[in-house]
Amino acid sequence: MPNPSLLTLRRLKMNTLKQEALTAISQLPETTDVDTIMYKLYVIDKIMKGRAAVEKGETISAEDLKREIESW
Repeated sequence: MPNPSLLTLRRLKMNTLKQEALTAISQLPETTDVDTIMYKLYVIDKIMKGRAAVEKGETISAEDLKREIESW
């Protein structure tokens, strides 16, 4: 059976942010607090922006990332 996280990532590419937000909220329990909802929306937004950056070629190599981290 496929990993649910991978299915979510694949679905994010096909749907709009609004569609993803509505789907994510509808799957949460009725007693969910606003912090949980906001976090879920934040994660979806970051995944969508990350995928868009990759498609535009806005990435850095693993070596460049290691050097950047070492400079902290």
